[in-house]
Amino acid sequence: MNDQSARGMLLADQSFLAFRDLLFRGEVRAGQLVSISELMEKTGFPLAPVREAVKHAESTGLVRILPKRGVLIIEPTPDTVRSCFHLRCMLDQEGARILAARLADAPMQALREEHAAVRNQALEGITPELQQWAMAVDWKLHRALAGSLDNPLAAQVYASNHDRITVLQQSRRLLPERIIPAMDEHLRIIDAVLAGREEDAMRAVRAHLAGTLRWWGIGLSEA
Repeated sequence: MNDQSARGMLLADQSFLAFRDLLFRGEVRAGQLVSISELMEKTGFPLAPVREAVKHAESTGLVRILPKRGVLIIEPTPDTVRSCFHLRCMLDQEGARILAARLADAPMQALREEHAAVRNQALEGITPELQQWAMAVDWKLHRALAGSLDNPLAAQVYASNHDRITVLQQSRRLLPERIIPAMDEHLRIIDAVLAGREEDAMRAVRAHLAGTLRWWGIGLSEA
């Protein structure tokens, strides 16, 4: 590979990361149709790397390229939302089972303390800063569950799905009333793992899926 092609690959990677940051910050939102020229302006990258970035994003399910129309960001339809969270649930269940079988303690105990701290603070009052902290803590558990699989292929799938869910979540406002139920659902997962109760841990993960879909107005019966 010559220096010019290596530089082109680097620009494409940088362009993709810049595009993904726009999605994560909600500057380009789920369901929005944008043009390549708009993305060039927003990312500050030239045509070729932006096109490569969009192709990469399409391969991971973040967007659809509509010929002669533009780039359609993943849409928060019930089917898409259900599919993304169900995929996460399937991987999380196995992760919870593995951690419970190992009687994991140190990482899970630290996570439990952080979840409890978020919950206790939410009881006193919910601020925008607490909402951001709650989301970060929420993802910490999901990453811990996925990480316990110790499977590079599963890790790739999980990472792509994390990106899709993050973009989908930008399409909805944060609901303060969801923080305490979500922390409670997570605490039940963690407690089952710490107690070595594999089936209970998996059941708690499925209950968390149901709670999440209810927040989106989607029932499990529709799956």
